[in-house]
Amino acid sequence: MGKRTYKPEEIISKLRQVDVLQSQGITIADVIRQIGVTSVTYYRWRKEYGGMQVDQLKRLKELEKENERLRRAVSDLTLDKLILNEAAKGNFLVALQVVH
Repeated sequence: MGKRTYKPEEIISKLRQVDVLQSQGITIADVIRQIGVTSVTYYRWRKEYGGMQVDQLKRLKELEKENERLRRAVSDLTLDKLILNEAAKGNFLVALQVVH
């Protein structure tokens, strides 16, 4: 049996389905079997997505993308600054040697 990957929206839907079935008195083991995932997967999903709405999930994904973009920008700027500092140190030494 191949491993199936679920989209975050599908995961939230399945977690809601679990809540509904549990409220009807079905045991957690039976509910997990009905949604077609392992108990490990269910608890991992619940830990990551528990209590989230779809719009909150979309906002979270947007913020994660923005955070990654900003991290790359800071990393690039830090690298540029280090390069410029090294270049500036070299230029000052060459300029001092030429003047004297």
